[in-house]
Amino acid sequence: MLKIIQLQVNLCKGQSVGNVATQTNLILKKYVNFTIPIAQYVNQSKPSATTTSINLNEQDLKNLPDKPTKVPAWMPTPSTDRSNLIQHYLKLSKIRLTTLVVVTSMAGYAVAPAPFEWSTFALCIAGTGLLSGAANAVNQFHEVPFDAQMSRTKHRVIVCGRLTPLHSMLFAAGASATGLSILYYGVNGLTAGLGLTNLLLYTSVYTPMKRVSILNTWVGSIVGAIPPLMGWSACAGTLGPGAWLMAALLYSWQFPHFNALSWNLRPDYSRAGYRMMAVTHPALCRKVALRHTIALQLFSTAAPVLDVTNWWFLAGSTPINAYFIYLAYQFYKDSSSASSRKLFRFSLIHLPLIMLMFLLSKKKWFVFDEENKEKAVSNVQ
Repeated sequence: MLKIIQLQVNLCKGQSVGNVATQTNLILKKYVNFTIPIAQYVNQSKPSATTTSINLNEQDLKNLPDKPTKVPAWMPTPSTDRSNLIQHYLKLSKIRLTTLVVVTSMAGYAVAPAPFEWSTFALCIAGTGLLSGAANAVNQFHEVPFDAQMSRTKHRVIVCGRLTPLHSMLFAAGASATGLSILYYGVNGLTAGLGLTNLLLYTSVYTPMKRVSILNTWVGSIVGAIPPLMGWSACAGTLGPGAWLMAALLYSWQFPHFNALSWNLRPDYSRAGYRMMAVTHPALCRKVALRHTIALQLFSTAAPVLDVTNWWFLAGSTPINAYFIYLAYQFYKDSSSASSRKLFRFSLIHLPLIMLMFLLSKKKWFVFDEENKEKAVSNVQ
């Protein structure tokens, strides 16, 4: 019990659970709700040792209650500042990843061959963002003991005790219910169905698979390919060839993007026990990244052939894809940290450029009025 108390004191001082052994993390998770008495005593006195020590002085030990008082599981840990709850929720939602998901759904909506409606567009953004945030919250809930062992993730809000596991799951439940309701009642059933599928795929298949098989990368790429389908279906009410082509572009883009990112995180992934290509199949990791940069050029060629875009899209995307292929080949050949970083950084530029050119080159534009809306939707269907 003393180890638990000592660890909780460190949490109250803002130190990371990631610096503690795995078994201690598991103890913390079990006793995460026995924290209010410790918070009271920490506010009254300071440990006699340095701020990095977990030792307590004798007076501190006398002030401790004989038994911890259990508090409701939904209450935040002492390190939680209620004025920062919004910030904690944004971190729990992985706001940067959620933003990427929302942007790709926006691209799908904008490219769809149907009139643009601001109200539906806004509801699609809100619903997609809430579902993405909920999925990321569930992901972090499941991975607390493993996140604590990785330098990149040891400061996440559940690991650090800024939000309790139950608090995080209540947030996820509320966000997912609200997001699905917005998409179903405010947009359409197809978009809501795609959102629910993605939520379940990410939380129930991809997340546990990360510790079982390298196939998790392929499943994760499917998850990343669904948001543009949601945007397209929100605008047009159905899925056409252009929607599947956008999904294919997003699917293939994720392999060079993630494989390059994971290459320099191999020690972290290995320490946490994740089955990633970069760790267990490094040669395959580089080969798959190269294959899918080539696939991106093939999909870009298919866009004007299928009459989804004009031929200017192919002309503009070819040099960008060619440089992407070149960087992937350098990564495949050299397998160095420098080549992986170059590939990863360019992937962040590649996607918005391709999406922008896709939008500017789309074949069908519509005037924003009700008369043309009915005609456009009937043509799409």
